[in-house]
Amino acid sequence: MKRLALGILAHVDAGKTTLSEALLYCAGTLTRLGRVDKRDAFLDTHALERERGITIFSKQAIFSLPDTTVTLIDTPGHVDFSCEAERAISVQDYAILVISAPDGVTAHTKTLWHLLSAKRIPTFIFVNKMDIADRRREQMLEELRLMLSGGCVDFSDEGSAEFYERCAASDERLMDEFFATDSLECESIKSAIAGRRIFPCLFGSALKMRGVEELLSLIDRYTKEKKYSESIFGARVYKISRDPQGKRMTYLKVTGGVLNTKDTVEVRSHGEIVREKIEEIRLYSGDKYKSVQSAPAGTVCAVLGPISTAVGSGLGFEEDSTETLAPVLDYRIILPKGANPYESYMRLMALSEEDPSLALAYEPRTHEIRIRLMGEIQTEVLTRIIYERFGLSVGFDEGAILYKETIADTTYGAGHFEPLRHYAEVHLRLDPLPEGSGIITASECPLDTLARGWQRLIMTHLEERVHRGVLTGSPLTDVKITLTAGKAHLKHTEGGDFRQATYRAVRQGLMKGESVLLEPTFDFTAELPRDNLGRLMTDVSSMHGRLDAPEFVGETAIVSGNCPVSTMRSYATELRAYTRGEGKLSLRVGAYAPCHNPDEVIAERDYSAELDERNPAGSVFCKGGAGYAVPWHEADMLMHLTPTGAQRTTAAEESYTPRVVLKTDYRGTLEEDKELMRIFESTYGKIKPRRVSERKENAAPAEQKTERPKKQKPRGEEYVIIDGYNFIFAIDDLRKIAESDFARCRDVLTRMMCDYAAFRRCRVIIVFDAYKRRGGEGSVEEIGAVTVVYTRESQTADTYIERATYEIAGEHTVRVVTSDMQEQLIVLGSGGLRVSAREFYSELLDTVKLIRETIEAYIK
Repeated sequence: MKRLALGILAHVDAGKTTLSEALLYCAGTLTRLGRVDKRDAFLDTHALERERGITIFSKQAIFSLPDTTVTLIDTPGHVDFSCEAERAISVQDYAILVISAPDGVTAHTKTLWHLLSAKRIPTFIFVNKMDIADRRREQMLEELRLMLSGGCVDFSDEGSAEFYERCAASDERLMDEFFATDSLECESIKSAIAGRRIFPCLFGSALKMRGVEELLSLIDRYTKEKKYSESIFGARVYKISRDPQGKRMTYLKVTGGVLNTKDTVEVRSHGEIVREKIEEIRLYSGDKYKSVQSAPAGTVCAVLGPISTAVGSGLGFEEDSTETLAPVLDYRIILPKGANPYESYMRLMALSEEDPSLALAYEPRTHEIRIRLMGEIQTEVLTRIIYERFGLSVGFDEGAILYKETIADTTYGAGHFEPLRHYAEVHLRLDPLPEGSGIITASECPLDTLARGWQRLIMTHLEERVHRGVLTGSPLTDVKITLTAGKAHLKHTEGGDFRQATYRAVRQGLMKGESVLLEPTFDFTAELPRDNLGRLMTDVSSMHGRLDAPEFVGETAIVSGNCPVSTMRSYATELRAYTRGEGKLSLRVGAYAPCHNPDEVIAERDYSAELDERNPAGSVFCKGGAGYAVPWHEADMLMHLTPTGAQRTTAAEESYTPRVVLKTDYRGTLEEDKELMRIFESTYGKIKPRRVSERKENAAPAEQKTERPKKQKPRGEEYVIIDGYNFIFAIDDLRKIAESDFARCRDVLTRMMCDYAAFRRCRVIIVFDAYKRRGGEGSVEEIGAVTVVYTRESQTADTYIERATYEIAGEHTVRVVTSDMQEQLIVLGSGGLRVSAREFYSELLDTVKLIRETIEAYIK
């Protein structure tokens, strides 16, 4: 029996859920039909879906046909949840595209069609609601052939001579067979459908069960099972979620071999290979599931156990995949009064794990949490989900356009990072790419210049973060970054050194080159009375859009085009107003294009690349046992390797007078860290410079300008971050307590730190590692000035501490207590000060002694 993963997709309100119910009912999986309007549809398992009458989350159901076992994958139809639909498409063998006859082919239908085409998914088309449409079957078929593909073929009279002739007319290979035999073999039609040369079309009404049996018959007869490797394991992850008990589930499709419970699979996570065990395999149908011991190739299932998997991950021989759809709106999450922004951000990170397109981010300067969304409906849904899962009553602001940046021409960048006892140098070439390419990395660096291991590490650092442009700080895209040269030190180079050098090389390249601001666009289709066409054309022109030639159906004009999101975002309401409700506007996210008003946007954003402390462009060199910072425009002259393209000096570099700060006299570990902190701050530009564009025209002799020394801004309260378990096992007194009672040991440490924080007037964060804890959501507890954090499942204490240090160090002095040498190096690169566990414990005992003496003196 064939095994098939069958997706079902549609634009909103096309009747997709109704058709899914009808298919399951006719196949015998359901004994009664559910209804969307009665809120009892089998696949609408979430309360939000039943209340709103729309599909929000992809789900699956299993049914059997005479020769086929089908896993039906239901996907959201609303445009706000297009990313969820795209992820589900990646594991489908075939798809059913549902089109509402009254609405016809909409903009979102085209979006889904393009996604199916990109993934090469064979597609059946079901035109629904024919019972209430004012168009005949022939008119609908003509629209399908015009708007989607000339391979759309009516299969209503399948088996007739006219049917064979229509199939042959749509495919040259079938034409030869038809001329030879006046007929077509079933296998030939199967191959044409599988190769996307023919798209079977049926017309009916899911609500009235018309055409449903015929659709099931076509699926059973005209589909082919994919050929999978029987010996080599592979799987593709398309969804991460949690069951009602909070257990983490990885939804995947097995694409090779057999997956068994207790098997160990290799997962690529943050550039490393992690081996994880499969604890349970579940086959879901609606909200119910059956546990199985094995899943052969072709099976779509949910597995429990892995905690490092991510949406789009490839397991075994499968490569990781990326999404093509992305949100174009950026929102600020409005937290309830009294909620701690950073703690709320860490809790909400679970949402980004399940839906990477949200791109949740925390802004330490403004203490804001930002999120990327597709539209207003998604904000309403997220508001409810966040309240139900995290107990936070949040809101969202109006949302802002998500701009991007790219480069106009090839540019070169170099980064050098050499504080005392650290060393790394990286040289990169940045080339522009066609729209939609994203960031691509490559290496041309010879292995005899830089070892393979260091090159792989640089590639990882290039891919692990969102690089920011220098015009508005927007994400960088459509750039190929090539490693051309690099250098390491046999003794002093650590992994964190190449992270710093790599980031700085990218940044320097952007500063030296010419950047281009990109804005998102909408591909739109407008249907309106012929008399209003002139108004539409004038409006689109004023909105800096582009129009295709209009088409006319009676007195209705149909116009397609492209327009910036910023100008057309609210145009649908205006269109309905001046057409008295007769106009209709369909939008789908289009490509990014050069911004129509870059100067205005750049001025509004008021971003200074040289004041961006999180993205420095300068380098750090070492001379006479001391580190010193060199601005980006001066660094090429000091590089240890000859910079590629260094001869291409820009006017901005020539007119800039560098300010080099020398640092000397290192004294001990703690003092050395403070010195490194001062190096980082001087690199970031503590004294505010003017914009590069202003320097040349505003330049004046130094003797004509005298500036009073600026008063140094005081830093906020001190933070002490403790790696809980590392500290406990490094201190004999605490380790002995832990051997008998871990809970008591944690309590003892927490009470000691409460006294310390109160006496020293600082903030303390104790982080306990819950990386191996299955299903752990993580928790944060406030005890006076002490915050106790238990990381969530799949998050290590090191990861939390690195992120927290990076976020807090911009405005506060941060000391991190750990004896983990690798973590200490990461802390330095994140802007913190390292303190060994034993050194801090000595300080802690001294503080306890001072507290005791103070109390005794007070009593006397």
